[in-house]
Amino acid sequence: MIPSSSAIPAPRDLGLTGAIEPSALCLRLTLVGRMDAWSVTGDRVLPRSRKARALLCVLALEAPAVVSRKRLAELLWSRRGEDQARGSLRQALHELQESLKPVGVPLIRAGREAVALRSNLVWTDATEALRAAAENPAALDLLNAELLTDLGGLDPAFDDWLESRRRSLRENALIAAQSGLASARAPAAIATAAKRVLAIDDTQEGAWRALIRAEADRGDRAAALAAWEACQRAFAARFRSTPSPETASLAEDLRRGDTATVTPAPEQQPRRPVLRGARLGVLPLRAAPQDSHLSHGLAEEITAALARFRWLTLLDCASLSAQAEAAGLQREVPLDVARGMGLDFVLSGSVQRTQERVRATLRLTDLTPPETVVWVRRFDRQAEDILALQDDIAAEVVAQIDPEILLIQTRRAMARPAVQADAYDLLLRALPAIYRLDRAEYESAGALIERAMAIDPDYGPTHSWHAYWYVFLVGQGWAADSQDVLLRAEESAMRAVTLDPTDAQALTILGHIRAFFHHRVDEAVALHDRALAHNPNLAMAWALSAMAHAYLGAHEEALRRFAHYKRLAPLHPHAFFFDSGQLIPLLFLNRYEEVDAAARQVTLLHPSFSFPYKAWLPALGHLGRVAEAEAVRARLLAIEPDFTVEKALRRAPMRRPKDRAHYAEGLRRAGLE
Repeated sequence: MIPSSSAIPAPRDLGLTGAIEPSALCLRLTLVGRMDAWSVTGDRVLPRSRKARALLCVLALEAPAVVSRKRLAELLWSRRGEDQARGSLRQALHELQESLKPVGVPLIRAGREAVALRSNLVWTDATEALRAAAENPAALDLLNAELLTDLGGLDPAFDDWLESRRRSLRENALIAAQSGLASARAPAAIATAAKRVLAIDDTQEGAWRALIRAEADRGDRAAALAAWEACQRAFAARFRSTPSPETASLAEDLRRGDTATVTPAPEQQPRRPVLRGARLGVLPLRAAPQDSHLSHGLAEEITAALARFRWLTLLDCASLSAQAEAAGLQREVPLDVARGMGLDFVLSGSVQRTQERVRATLRLTDLTPPETVVWVRRFDRQAEDILALQDDIAAEVVAQIDPEILLIQTRRAMARPAVQADAYDLLLRALPAIYRLDRAEYESAGALIERAMAIDPDYGPTHSWHAYWYVFLVGQGWAADSQDVLLRAEESAMRAVTLDPTDAQALTILGHIRAFFHHRVDEAVALHDRALAHNPNLAMAWALSAMAHAYLGAHEEALRRFAHYKRLAPLHPHAFFFDSGQLIPLLFLNRYEEVDAAARQVTLLHPSFSFPYKAWLPALGHLGRVAEAEAVRARLLAIEPDFTVEKALRRAPMRRPKDRAHYAEGLRRAGLE
C-alpha cells in the first residue's frame, strides 16, 4: 500500500528538521519500503517508469554529491552500449524533471557531464531518520522495512548499488539504536530501546540480555522468558548455534524464579559503551573552490570506508569543521582543534584537478607528542569517473592506514605500565607475538588474550584474535591436532561473530577456522563473502578468502583475490602470512618457478614461519631440485619436527582429489617421509 500524503510524517512531527527549516522543504521522498514522492502541497510526483524512479533514488541517496552521467548510465543500463545507455539516461532524466514540475522549483541540476539533486529542498525518510536519531531515537521507527522494496531486479549494477545502500542503512541504524540503548535508564525505556536494536539485527546478544533484564525488572517474568526463547530462535536460524552461557544463565535464573540475580544492581545497568581503539578524525581536504565537491566527496567516502573498521572511533570532517567555525576559524581545521577534541590521529590532505587527471595527497598524523606524520601517500588517477575514483582512493587509503594505526597503538600499549591494564590494552600487548612467532612469547600472548576475555567477556575483538592465535599455534605444530583445540578455536571465532555479526574481521577469521581446521570450505567461502560485504576494504578478508578458493580448486579466482589484497595493502604487517597463501594456487597451477621465487622472498623476511615451506617443498620436488629440496626440508623440520606426508594430508583442506595427490607427490619427491 502506498501511503497518502497525510500518512507521510512531516519533518517537525518527529523532530526531523536537521539543519533545514520545514518551510524550505519542497519534496517528501519515501524510500523505506515502497518508493513514493509528494510535493509539500500534496501533489504526488512519483515518476511513472521504474528507471526514472531509480534515477531519483540514486540522486537522493548520493546527495549532496554530484553524480556523473557516466556513472548513472552504468548503474541503470549496464547491459547496453555506452551511446544507448546515455540516450536512455536523457529520456529518464526528462521524465523525472517533468514529474517533479508540480513541486514548483527546479530540484534537478543537470549539466553536460553530471547531475545532482538539490538535497537541501528534499526530505528523505531514510536520511532524516538517521539524522534525527541522536536526539529522538523513535525516529528510527521510520526504518520499518527494507530500502526500496519495489525496485529490485532493475539492473544488475543497480541491484549491487542498492544492496550496498541497504547494508549501509542497516549498519548506521544499528549504531544509532545501540547508542539509544546505552543511554536508556528506566526498565521500560531499556526494553523499548532493546527491541529497536533487535528489530534491526536480532543477533545482537547484548540487546537480548538488556531486554530480558528489563522485562524481569518490570516484573513480567513471562515476557522475559519469551525474549529468551526468541533469542534462541534467532541464533539457531542465523548461526546454527546457541547464545552464550552468560545469556543462558539469565534464563536459568528466571526459571528458578530468582529475579534478584537477573536484575542488575543500579550501578550495573546498561551504560554507554566504552570507547576502545584509536580516535581518528578526517579533516576537510584542501582544494580549489571549483573542486570543493570533489574534496568533500572524497573525505566522506574515506570516512564511510573507515567506519567499517569496528575498532576505530571516528569524527568526520563536518563535525571538525563545526568545531573550527565555533572557534572562529572559517577555512581550515588546524591540528590544535583536532587535538582539543581528544583525537589520537588525523587524516588530512589536498586534492588537485586538471582537465584529465586528479591528484590526491593524504597524510596521517599521530597527535601524541611529539606530533609525527606516520603515513603519506599520493594518488594520481584519470578524472573520467569521479565516483569510481573516490571509491578507489578511499579503498586503498583505509586498507593501508588501519594496520598502521594498530601497530602504533600496539607500541604505545607496550610502553605503558601493565598494572591495571584493561581488555583492550592486554589485547594490544599480545599482538606483537603474532608477528614474531617466538614460541615462548607466543604462548604468553595467548595467556594475555585469555585475561582480556575474562576482564571483558563482551569485547568481540579479543575472541576473534584468540581464534586467530590458534591458527598459528596449530599451523606451527605447537599444539596437537586434538579435537579440544579445534573446538576452542571455533568457539572463540563464533563468540566474536555472535557479539558483533557485522564485524568483518571476526567473520573472515571464523571462515578461515572453518576451512583450515574443519575443512568446511563451502561455509568458509560464504563467511568470507559476508565479511567482504560488510567491509570490502579489509585486506585480511581478501587474503583469507583467496585461500578458501584455492582449497576449493578455484585457483585463478584465488590469485585474483590475492592480487586485490596486495593492491589494497602492499605493506600489510601480516603479509608474511597472506603472501604465503598465494603459493597454494601457484603450486596447483604447476607454476613451480613462481612458487620458488615467492617462497624465497617470504621466508627471507620471516624464516621461522612454517607455512611457506609446506608449499615450497613440493614445488621443488616437482622441479626435481633435490639439493634445494633437502635444504628446505631441513628448515621445515627444524620448526615442525613431526611433519610428514601423512600429517600434511590430514591437515590439508584441499577439496579436489587431484590437488591432494599432486601435493603429496611433490612432498614425496622432495624426500619427505
